[in-house]
Amino acid sequence: MSTQAPQRRSRFRWIPTRSGRSKVVAGLTALVVPLAAMVGLASPASAAASATATYTKKSDWGSGFEGQWTVKNTGTTALSSWTIEWDFPSGTSVGSAWDATVTSAGTHWTAKNLSWNGTVAPGASISFGFNGSGPSAPSGCKLNGASCDGSTVPGDNPPSAPGTPTTSDVTNTSVKLSWSAATDDKGVKNYDVLRNGAKIATVTGTTYTNTGLTAGTDYTYAVQARDTIDQLGPISASVSVRTTGGGGGEQPGGDKINLGYFTNWGVYGRNYHVKNLVTSGSAAKITHINYAFGNVQNGKCTIGDSYADYDKAYTADQSVDGVADTWDQPLRGNFNQLRKLKAKYPHIKVLWSFGGWTWSGGFPQAAQNPAAFAQSCYDLVEDPRWADVFDGIDLDWEYPNACGLTCDTSGPAALKNLASAVKTKFGAGNLVTAAITADGSAGGKIDAADYAGAAQSFDWYNVMTYDFFGAWAAKGPTAPHSPLNPYTGIPQEGFTSADAIAKLKAKGVPAKKLLLGIGFYGRGWTGVTQSAPGGTATGAASGTYEAGIEDYKVLKNTCPATGTIAGTAYAHCGTNWWSYDTPATIGSKMSWAKSQGLGGAFFWEFSGDTANGELVSAINGGLQ
Repeated sequence: MSTQAPQRRSRFRWIPTRSGRSKVVAGLTALVVPLAAMVGLASPASAAASATATYTKKSDWGSGFEGQWTVKNTGTTALSSWTIEWDFPSGTSVGSAWDATVTSAGTHWTAKNLSWNGTVAPGASISFGFNGSGPSAPSGCKLNGASCDGSTVPGDNPPSAPGTPTTSDVTNTSVKLSWSAATDDKGVKNYDVLRNGAKIATVTGTTYTNTGLTAGTDYTYAVQARDTIDQLGPISASVSVRTTGGGGGEQPGGDKINLGYFTNWGVYGRNYHVKNLVTSGSAAKITHINYAFGNVQNGKCTIGDSYADYDKAYTADQSVDGVADTWDQPLRGNFNQLRKLKAKYPHIKVLWSFGGWTWSGGFPQAAQNPAAFAQSCYDLVEDPRWADVFDGIDLDWEYPNACGLTCDTSGPAALKNLASAVKTKFGAGNLVTAAITADGSAGGKIDAADYAGAAQSFDWYNVMTYDFFGAWAAKGPTAPHSPLNPYTGIPQEGFTSADAIAKLKAKGVPAKKLLLGIGFYGRGWTGVTQSAPGGTATGAASGTYEAGIEDYKVLKNTCPATGTIAGTAYAHCGTNWWSYDTPATIGSKMSWAKSQGLGGAFFWEFSGDTANGELVSAINGGLQ
């Protein structure tokens, strides 16, 4: 493989066209009417004492965004009309809207119901949307003249704090909580249960059993009451508890990291969802998830696929907790499913990965202003709608100061500067990691950037020790795409896991900051007559989604391994020749990783594994 060839799977995305109203056609609702036309909006038709309004940024495409307001009637009588007012900073504005009449006076914006959607029954909601431009969020929201959050409701005080929770029935994986009821002048509707400061459940009674915990782990719980109009009272005092068991290798991977990539586009043709991590048994055996990918555009972090990320509605049978999404809930899609996964498996940490093979083109511009890039990433990852979902950020720049899909000339210091700015912004409480090249050849990609200097800011590197060889060299020679060690006849010196790890260590990167990469797929050629590696070919073997590549779960049945070379399996079936990792070769690679003092392993990506997660199990078992 030449140094121009990709060292990671191509990440092409198919994003379906969403049904429903077009949000980009001008003229859906006329905007920015003369100030005189706003006179009729000044007097709200009904008091806001029993309603709330919430704002959601539905999508962001860099040059603009889609915003949505939702009015919810939390009272016992119908609203006859609604008017929402808010302020946008200078530079942020509304362009077109639907399902409301939107007007402005300077930076102050007003939206009023249309003739057909002003009435909102008790417990019901109504939404309207708009296309906007600019970077900022709304502030100073008022609904029918009162606060949008319903916090200033005349004659209705928020509930009191519940009693401090007590714990009982503590096991390796569960704990039962009980608390005394809160009081309220109009009645308590339900309670939010908080674990380590994050809400994990809402219940109507005064007990809750939290399951799916990790043995020998400390947890802190508190509860908070909500009244009949959704006013939250103060949080109770907290109680700490440690689950029983622990030790003896019960934690996934022992003290090592076992990280898997989850792709947002996998929910389409692959039909792979967060719940599959549960049904396969993988969730109990991993430590971290990299959610791939967010985009890098104009030097900033941006949303990759808003529909898959936070808008796709999940039915009960698709959902991690068996509860269906509703049309008006504030967060849906993969982000909400990941939130549910973390509630069920609190040992898992999730990082949002930005870039990748297809979307690395924005990093050179980001490197020109690292502080601005870091701020944009922080604002997106820590968005209040999903801040609790993510425990950090992963930068997948393929490749700094070298060639991948395109060539970059940012200089050797670009990655170090970018890493320093991102770590400074995100702070010690968040993980900051990177996926990096495994090109250990002389003068290769590892030599092109200051990976040792950048390692001072990164918590670890995901070293992409796969895709060394593949059918982009259409005539071969056939070679394992993820060789652990050099072997006689290897097409390119330095293209092995051992060479990459050795070179990174020699440059000063600590071994514990290096994770060994495993591909849950194979790469193959066709027109091959030779069973052993080194044969000639006529082109790429056919694959389900892309020529020359196929999931392990398919290959283990259609083209079983016939041998091993350099720690990786290969198979010759008919005229096809494939190389891929099996549970046996993964076990050997994990033993090697431990012998090298590495921090653990990672893999690309979950959907290539079998339905019972045998490759994830092999990594977990090998790291113990």
